[in-house]
Amino acid sequence: QVQVVESGGGLVQAGGSLRLSCTAHGSGFKFNAMDWYRQAPGKQRELVASITNAGSTNYADSLKGRFTISRDNAKNTVYLQMNSLKPEDTAVYYCNLDTGLFHYWGQGTQVTVSS
Repeated sequence: QVQVVESGGGLVQAGGSLRLSCTAHGSGFKFNAMDWYRQAPGKQRELVASITNAGSTNYADSLKGRFTISRDNAKNTVYLQMNSLKPEDTAVYYCNLDTGLFHYWGQGTQVTVSS
C-alpha cells in the first residue's frame, strides 16, 4: 500500500517563504512523477509544479521564478520551495504521486498567506 503525506504548510506573511514536503511511504512502487496541486476556496484544483523520475520539471506559468520543485530520491520525498508568497497563494496544497499505473493523493496541507 502506498501512502502520500504532505507537510510544511502554515501561516506566513506576504513576501515570506515556505517549503512543503511530500513523502511517499510504502514499497514496490515506481516513481514516475510527482506533482503539486493547489486548491483555493471556491476555485478548481490547479497544477503548481511537477517533477519526473528523470528530473524534468514543469511549472504553472504564473508561478515560474517563485516556486521551485526538487526531490530526494533516497527519501522518496519531493519538496516545493515557495518564495515571495502572495495572499493569492493561499490554498490547500496537495501532492500527487504518479506510478505510471496509479495516482496517489495526499491529504493536503494548508498554506495561508496574510497581507
